[in-house]
Amino acid sequence: MLRDALAIMDLDEAQAASAQELVEELRDRHTSPEDEDFLRSAQAESLSLPAHLTEGLRELRYDDVPPAALVRGFPVDDSAIGPTPSHWRHREPGRTAAQDFWLGLLASLLGDPFCWSTLQDGRLYNDIHPIKGNELHQTGHGSTSVLEFHTEDAFHEYRCDYILLLSLRNHDRVPTTVGASRALRLSGEDRDVLFQRRFVIRPDTEHRRHMTEAEIASYERPVAVLFGDRDDPGVRVDPPYMEALPGDPEAAAALGRLCEQLQAGLVDVALEPGDVLVIDNQRCVHGRKPFRARLDGTDRWLRKLTVTRDLRKSAGQRGHPRSRVLRG
Repeated sequence: MLRDALAIMDLDEAQAASAQELVEELRDRHTSPEDEDFLRSAQAESLSLPAHLTEGLRELRYDDVPPAALVRGFPVDDSAIGPTPSHWRHREPGRTAAQDFWLGLLASLLGDPFCWSTLQDGRLYNDIHPIKGNELHQTGHGSTSVLEFHTEDAFHEYRCDYILLLSLRNHDRVPTTVGASRALRLSGEDRDVLFQRRFVIRPDTEHRRHMTEAEIASYERPVAVLFGDRDDPGVRVDPPYMEALPGDPEAAAALGRLCEQLQAGLVDVALEPGDVLVIDNQRCVHGRKPFRARLDGTDRWLRKLTVTRDLRKSAGQRGHPRSRVLRG
């Protein structure tokens, strides 16, 4: 059941109105939800949000609770946001500013937002929607093929700790899929193998198109799939872009059994406009069911924000200390 897999936090009508008022105040004080002044002050601003929301997201960060949450109730005006873009480069600036400020407030309760130079020109807030010609791609711009479950940016050491997905439009109720690593029932032998550096995870096509051959080759180094607590491990997996090392059938078999269990544990979440799905990227995988894109401005459209618990650990891969853009 949905409530067994997610912590659900609803805003009532008065709370949604109050949240909207706060967002409008922030829009008056900041030119953009990407302003560093806003990003650094957002956590303090978020303290005026309903207690069940702020406490619930803190529990997601610190305590042994379901490793994903669904925040519902923030308004989205379908006409005000404009049509779903045909490409992320073609979106109209400012149309989703209110929702982006809301996303930034929620993210501040979990850590520091950041982004990648190799994704959407280094924009902090990313668009997820179908793009013509990408129907079969294993990215957020695919549609007719299943987006296989995965850890976000699994190939990278500094992948996010949390991913936030805000639904702007989902007329067809296309499900996002979510699964938790805590539900795994692995043998001791498989667990041992998956904790060892016997696997390769490569960048996806969106990252690769902006990387040099040398950068792509650097991710051929072996990594482990499970990490942390042996009994309640974190997971790092992206089946379409990974494999066991050549000549290691034991590792390949263990990976196959892990993927079977993750697949069996997936839960469908059809995000309504204004819903924000918050995913612990260390303990969850996510994906998307297939759908037929109309490409007429009415397709499913999400905004995405990735968050790290500690931005400083990636200092060597950012241009300067105040930058939030990592080189993929």
